Amino acid sequence: MSAEGPVQSPGTVLTVRQVAAYHAMTLVAPAVAERFRPGQFLAIAVGGEHTSLLARRCFPIYEVKSDYGGTVELVFEATDPGTNWLASRRSRDAVDVIGPLGRPFPLPRDPASCLLVGGAQGASGLFSLADALRRRDCQTHFVLAAPHGAQIFGARSAQRIGDSATVITRDGSLGTAGSVPDLLPRIIDESRADVIYAAGPTALMSAVSSVAAAHGIPCQVSVAELLASTSACGIGTCQSCVLPVIGDDGITRMARACTEGPVLRGERVRWSDLGTIPLDAMGGPRAPSSAITAP
Repeated sequence: MSAEGPVQSPGTVLTVRQVAAYHAMTLVAPAVAERFRPGQFLAIAVGGEHTSLLARRCFPIYEVKSDYGGTVELVFEATDPGTNWLASRRSRDAVDVIGPLGRPFPLPRDPASCLLVGGAQGASGLFSLADALRRRDCQTHFVLAAPHGAQIFGARSAQRIGDSATVITRDGSLGTAGSVPDLLPRIIDESRADVIYAAGPTALMSAVSSVAAAHGIPCQVSVAELLASTSACGIGTCQSCVLPVIGDDGITRMARACTEGPVLRGERVRWSDLGTIPLDAMGGPRAPSSAITAP
């Protein structure tokens, strides 16, 4: 039985390579690899020992292997000083890692037809899930989407390991031209999907959740991209990655993407209220007493 709970440890860079528009970094981190479950993420300190970049960066885990005692691989886009620093690491460099963190994807108890919908590099978090599903004799059907073909991640891998793989680009530069909300209903019918798993941009997660709800299909979404853009710690302390989620009792609470997530039930997230604290949320703001008029 594997160990439980996250660890903080130095991860040794094995390789950093270019993959289409992204960078893939493989770290030797046995304690993290041993504990990993699909859907979890890493929080990495960026910039080195004497940097002014104090906030950790959160990344979904693409793949875990037993090589060198245990390796983890992550995929990211170099767009800012922190991710540019990561992209510039070389073999044998050390980075400070906390992980694996967060709530993983729940797996079906019985064999099922599973539809995996990934957007851009966010799709990287679905491939370890696909491996786990196949070990349970589940079918895996991939949908990979992005605005442009160069932003698609993992198309060849999806075609190799999936029972089917559909690529959708907004401009038609790769695969089918169109949008996921328009094409997903047909794919659901063709794959006879019993459950949908999704990871990628927040707008895509919202759209997939809506389509799944309309079809009465359970939908588990990863809000790792929201986490990557908002979290400063990855362990629930900074409270910067909160979002409104409806509980089993029907009450909205502000959940932390890093601890209560990043995997959430798609229909429970109040997508249109992201970035706000709804007035009806538990502990949310209330109208000032001066604004309440007597009957």
